[in-house]
Amino acid sequence: MALSAQVVDITTLAVDAIVNAANEELAPGGGVCGAIHRAAGPELARACAALGSCPTGDARITPGFRLAAAWVIHAVGPRWYGGHSGEPELLAAAYRAALRRATEHELRSVAFPAISTGIYGYPLDPATAIAVATVQAELAAGSSVETVRFACFSPEVLAAYRRAGVEG
Repeated sequence: MALSAQVVDITTLAVDAIVNAANEELAPGGGVCGAIHRAAGPELARACAALGSCPTGDARITPGFRLAAAWVIHAVGPRWYGGHSGEPELLAAAYRAALRRATEHELRSVAFPAISTGIYGYPLDPATAIAVATVQAELAAGSSVETVRFACFSPEVLAAYRRAGVEG
């Protein structure tokens, strides 16, 4: 299993799947979600609409359409309410669900953004620690995924992954 982190536009990565930090409605939004929808084209929004909704802590999968990645896994992380409303468990569940969708499709490489750390307000260091620990545990338990890249939108996010133990 190989984990890496780098400052990169997730929409440009040629991996089997990129993970979208999605909302429960699977609708185009802001931040990473908006960038993925813009890069994939309007077909992605139509595919998401056909799926309906997705509860927080779960994930759905669609084709990648115009992206370099063949698939988009839409993982719904929690909004931050101070950490006492089940946020850590829901964030870990979203990462697990994304990796399970990847395994169901026998994917080998997946790129994740820092789910919930943008407009959902999850503090960066706890979120990246949960992401890294959950991904490591899920891959160790058995997965088709061999390579996970954490796509960081800024040097600050990259530094958080470094503090969580992920190298380049």
